[in-house]
Amino acid sequence: MSNLGLAYLGDGVYEVMVRAWLCLHGKLTPGRLHRAALAYVAAPRQAALVEKILPALTPEETQVFKRARNASPHSYPKGATRGEYQTATGLEALFGWLYLRGETDRLNALFETMMEGEE
Repeated sequence: MSNLGLAYLGDGVYEVMVRAWLCLHGKLTPGRLHRAALAYVAAPRQAALVEKILPALTPEETQVFKRARNASPHSYPKGATRGEYQTATGLEALFGWLYLRGETDRLNALFETMMEGEE
């Protein structure tokens, strides 16, 4: 699967994890849930959160992250820098890769580390 294919899959995996985390942390109204989820799935927030897990990645995970991060996107959203978007793409590809490998415990552990200290 291509790096951007992994990122596409990982984007969905990450969003489901964010939504579940928000529901478990008391953001009960649909409007509040939606606004909070949008903030967490935006590239700048993903890029900031991924910094928490980079030191904990295995060499193989780091390779997946870097390979996708270094893929050249044709465009990126207005609300993010190119670097933030590429870093978010690397995170999403890592999540997609872990999901396809069935490594849900590792996926959950990395996500929990990212969300430590978040509201």
